[in-house]
Amino acid sequence: MLGGCATSKEKLLPHGHNTMLDIWQQETGGGEGGGPTARQLLDARQGLRRPLTEADVQATPAVQERYTRTASNEIYRQFHRLPNPDLVMYVFPHLAGTDPVPVPGYSTVFPLYQRVQYAMPGERVEDY
Repeated sequence: MLGGCATSKEKLLPHGHNTMLDIWQQETGGGEGGGPTARQLLDARQGLRRPLTEADVQATPAVQERYTRTASNEIYRQFHRLPNPDLVMYVFPHLAGTDPVPVPGYSTVFPLYQRVQYAMPGERVEDY
């Protein structure tokens, strides 16, 4: 015996008269009736805010100074290149082309990774 449950699409996902724009504006407080929602959102944000302490105010210039361009820090790299080992491939002597032409053996070098990657300031770049 096989049993199952069936529900109509309209009952499961009723189609209202609101468009997506109407729903967006109601939920974000941008449309009609969005006043209380916008006010609640602002009140919630205000409740999560914390005032800056004196230590935060004092530390801000020092933190920003590390990323500010000056003559002294321009000579030092902030974003170091991450290691990208070179692979050396040796191509043995062979014949090439429709008229077999001898090609001498040679070696070629190519990077292991396709792109050059950079470390974030302060990120470890030494060998592991």
